[in-house]
Amino acid sequence: MNDRAFDVSVVIPTYKRPDLLQRCLEPLLKQTLPADRYEIIVVDDGQTEDTRALVENLAAATQGRPLLRYLRPEGTRGPAAARNRGWRAAQGEVVAFTDDDTIPDVNWLHYGWLAMSNGQAAVRGAVHVPIEGPLTDHGRMTQGLEKAEFVTANCFVRRSALQAVDGFDERFLRAWREDSDLHFKLIEAYGEVPKASLAVVQHPVREAPFGISIKQQANMMFDALLFKKHPELYRAKVGRVHAPPSYYLVVIGTLLAPLLALAGAGTLALTLLALAVGLVLWLTFKRLRGTSRSREHITEMLVTSAAIPFLSLYWRIKGALRFRVPFF
Repeated sequence: MNDRAFDVSVVIPTYKRPDLLQRCLEPLLKQTLPADRYEIIVVDDGQTEDTRALVENLAAATQGRPLLRYLRPEGTRGPAAARNRGWRAAQGEVVAFTDDDTIPDVNWLHYGWLAMSNGQAAVRGAVHVPIEGPLTDHGRMTQGLEKAEFVTANCFVRRSALQAVDGFDERFLRAWREDSDLHFKLIEAYGEVPKASLAVVQHPVREAPFGISIKQQANMMFDALLFKKHPELYRAKVGRVHAPPSYYLVVIGTLLAPLLALAGAGTLALTLLALAVGLVLWLTFKRLRGTSRSREHITEMLVTSAAIPFLSLYWRIKGALRFRVPFF
């Protein structure tokens, strides 16, 4: 018998995106699950007054059906900490996680709750990524959510299970791998997490600035943390532990070429430089395959493909040193 106030608590971390948050909240307020059976908790990691006003105005308009709550974490410490703040304040037996840039189907909570009704510790929903216009590299990366095994854009976890595994590890400061860490902890405690295919959220591709993939290389530091915590599951679920050999060749070739040229080994210097350039062009070609051929997109792929080997190795090494784990 459920002795909690609600069947489901929806937890949404948000950071200075009130327009996207409103788009997410509107279908959540119209779920087919009866309004008295669920609550919605928005955790404002950006701590902005426009976000607070949005949530409070929507809450007043719905008159508590469903209950919509606004919370602020202590400081701005990233999505893992925000989600912990949310689920620990939740009054539901099951906690449903999604992100502020998703659009949940109106039947999302109904099917998620139904999938949890046989006592599962957790289930993972389906994420659909609609593509409008030519596909870009960033769009293809977002499409990866459709194949991801477990993401906090759409998952349901029993609150008792979150307590048992101590929720999210707040050392994951970016929106990266904190969901994989939770997934692996749930597997270790309860076994594989089944899929609830009918519990669907849409995840449109957000507009991204030029060179977004350069900024994303910082994610590799938290891959190192995930690998340290769960080496066997990392190998089984994520795959490659070490950086691609081509990245090392690009970096070594680029750095050694001018030194060899100064030492009089011009032929070898040109050979190494040509190898590095060739590998960068090959990486560019792979990233362009099946995507937009606009001049701007091609330029972005050339520029970022030249930078990615250096930045990827930098963040890998930084993660390896910070978390004391061999992750090169």
